[in-house]
Amino acid sequence: MPTEILMPALSPTMEEGTLAKWLVNEGDTVSSGDLLAEIETDKATMEFEAVDEGTIGKILVAEGSEGVKVNTVIAVLLEDGESADDISATPAAAPEAAPPAPVAADGARIFASPLARRIAAHKGLDLNQLSGSGPHGRIVKADVEAAQPGAAPTAAPAASAPATPSAAPAAAAVSAGPSTSQVVAMYEGREYEEVSLDGMRKTIAARLTEAKQSIPHFYLRRDIKLDALLKFRSQLNKQLEGRGVKLSVNDFIIKASALALQSVPNANAVWAGDRMLKLKPSDVAVAVAIEGGLFTPVLKDAEMKSLSALSAEMKDLAARARDRKLAPHEYQGGSFAISNLGMFGIDNFDAVINPPHGAILAVGAGKKQPVVGDDGELTVATVMSCTLSVDHRVIDGALGAELLQAIVDNLENPMVMLA
Repeated sequence: MPTEILMPALSPTMEEGTLAKWLVNEGDTVSSGDLLAEIETDKATMEFEAVDEGTIGKILVAEGSEGVKVNTVIAVLLEDGESADDISATPAAAPEAAPPAPVAADGARIFASPLARRIAAHKGLDLNQLSGSGPHGRIVKADVEAAQPGAAPTAAPAASAPATPSAAPAAAAVSAGPSTSQVVAMYEGREYEEVSLDGMRKTIAARLTEAKQSIPHFYLRRDIKLDALLKFRSQLNKQLEGRGVKLSVNDFIIKASALALQSVPNANAVWAGDRMLKLKPSDVAVAVAIEGGLFTPVLKDAEMKSLSALSAEMKDLAARARDRKLAPHEYQGGSFAISNLGMFGIDNFDAVINPPHGAILAVGAGKKQPVVGDDGELTVATVMSCTLSVDHRVIDGALGAELLQAIVDNLENPMVMLA
């Protein structure tokens, strides 16, 4: 019978999306792994792959359709010997439902196509016993047709499943203050333009409202003398000029933070509902402003990478973030974040923690100002103000101060970061 193609969940928090573009037409033959469509989530535009083979019998959701709920039927796939008549012959009011998405014994979701789940149910197969040959290990029709009831588990590489963050509540559920009608009434007779919220802005509103309401923030502030770093950076950039590498102050801040998390490992942690997770690597997220919102791409294992490697990776992530081309695994995770508004002339600010991170460093502009030198004499130095926003559930005051001190030490003595 015809197979329904459903709107996919392309990230753990995705509830709906925009079907931006179909890459196939009705009548096209597709195989597992072929690209079917481009889907816009609240964060990115991603390509959607076929998991079964067949012919596109009917496209049910047009290009450009917004607010398409996850698991909505967007097209119908026909098997060999089936035609469009088989689609119309299928009762629209009561299509055969695929069994619910199975869950492994450890609680992780088992990814299988709807057709594979139906065949498995009819054959009495336990999908826990199968490994998939489809994209990203997805179980497809061929896998269940080749399996026998009661077969031993097939070998599959073991992987530790990361904790999946719960979906952000709808913006309306966490909104505070006057209702929409009350606000509109206040401005009756005044000229204004009404701006609809896109998926990204709704998600930002919901997550950050939730963060400020549920995370007990506290703030630690330090001034950092940048003169040694600026001189060292200038020397490195001259030496790296032939390789086309130009290090930014932000690259040093990323490296300094990553090494500080290794020096103060108890602060390299996240809040996980009823427990904390202490991370071994330093996975540092960096806020990137884009039109209509922001991304926080994550530089994984940042403590292990050279400054030039971090610089190149950050430039690539930032460019793809602005084009909304990041995959979910590139902006999810991490234990610590950096938000730098110094390039906009901001002296200092307090950043909101992006859950489940344990802390975020807000970085202001470096400015020349009078300071008292080590010899007690008045001198001029380039000083940058930083504020560390800390989740008190994860990091106590003294531990947060120790982490910030380690960041300051690394930035004021930049050569130690290369040791």
